[in-house]
Amino acid sequence: MNAAPFTQSATATAVAARRIIVAISGASGAVYGVRLLQALRAAPGVQTHLVVSDAGWRNVAQEQGLTRTEVEALAHQVHDVRNVGAAIASGSFQCSGMVIAPCSMRTLAAVTHGLADNLLARAADVMLKERRRLVLMVRESPLSLIHLRNMVSATEAGAIICPPMPAFYLRPQTVADVVDASVARVLDLLEVPHDLAARWDGQGES
Repeated sequence: MNAAPFTQSATATAVAARRIIVAISGASGAVYGVRLLQALRAAPGVQTHLVVSDAGWRNVAQEQGLTRTEVEALAHQVHDVRNVGAAIASGSFQCSGMVIAPCSMRTLAAVTHGLADNLLARAADVMLKERRRLVLMVRESPLSLIHLRNMVSATEAGAIICPPMPAFYLRPQTVADVVDASVARVLDLLEVPHDLAARWDGQGES
């Protein structure tokens, strides 16, 4: 029997768009994940895949006053955190990177120790094993020795620890300015062009 001729599927065609996974876990700072989705939505040639933990959805509602439907509308595709059989759970799913914004200490621990006990942690595990960019916007203060050691281990495994730190040298005027500055740093790490925040051009240089 002759094999059927190869035809390019819709899935293969979609690879032309840069796929980026955005995850929102249960730490305070859901605004970072929401703002990142908004920025990526406006970026040409980017396809976003969203996964949110149960605690993440709670924080979205409590901190942002947004419904699940409103947040899901910002992503191109949404995955249930319990569905470990989703496309983003496989290394064969081609994507440019993943950001966990914000990243709780529980999620950091799961990523660091390779638990892969839900889709969020599994997708992050895939990023590490496939040597793809994984950015963790960790949120906690003060930090215990356990937290610090997990951050070191995650960094050694290939993740980038990118806590949302206010860039006061940019003289932010609003909370939105502070958020945008942190999200801008993440977009830089993903090599996604943006105009969210001004860049430092140096001081006292001729």
